[in-house]
Amino acid sequence: MMRELGNAQDASADDQGPDLDLAFEQQTRSLRHNLVIRAGKLVSPHGEFVCVVRDVSETGVGLRLFHDPPTGEPLELQMPDGGTYEIRQVREDGNHVGYEFVNVIDVPRFLVENPDFPKRGLRLNLAFPVTVRSLAGTNEGLVENLSQHGARLSCEGIYAIDQNLFVDCPEDEVRFREVGAKVRWRRDSEYGVVFENTLSLEEFAKLAAELQCPDLLRSDA
Repeated sequence: MMRELGNAQDASADDQGPDLDLAFEQQTRSLRHNLVIRAGKLVSPHGEFVCVVRDVSETGVGLRLFHDPPTGEPLELQMPDGGTYEIRQVREDGNHVGYEFVNVIDVPRFLVENPDFPKRGLRLNLAFPVTVRSLAGTNEGLVENLSQHGARLSCEGIYAIDQNLFVDCPEDEVRFREVGAKVRWRRDSEYGVVFENTLSLEEFAKLAAELQCPDLLRSDA
């Protein structure tokens, strides 16, 4: 009897083998890797928004936002090293939002920055009017691309490389106040400037939301 019982238990274990293997594989695939805070770009039909990747697995990613999540599809997560991933929102807990990848990703490749991609900070295609002031006077300009550390802007003023400027936004409702900047490059009427004082990630994120979709900002933000 004991021998028969043992054989039955062994057979039962063998029968469950494939199911156990499948469960283990699913559990392994869903393991999430906690990250050192890493900024990314959440691209939606409403524009480009700042996010922070907090954890990632083959099937999904957890993002920290500084405002309500943008809606609509398609949604893409773009990383500064050039990685682009199509995602769908699956849960929301305050400013912590969970997304699933439309296609399973290679986690080690996601975690390691691409050495072949130029190393640069997070940039958003944001456009807003500015005034550009120098010792020679003040000119109107337009920011066309913004990062925490600087901007690409167009302006009819003539400025030299390494010239010091002051950039300000004349619109009171835009959270961008006068900042000292230095010219790094020039191409016709376009200039690349670096700021003396960088924007915090939260300032950068809320400015992006304000310019593109102010409804995402809560009244207490």
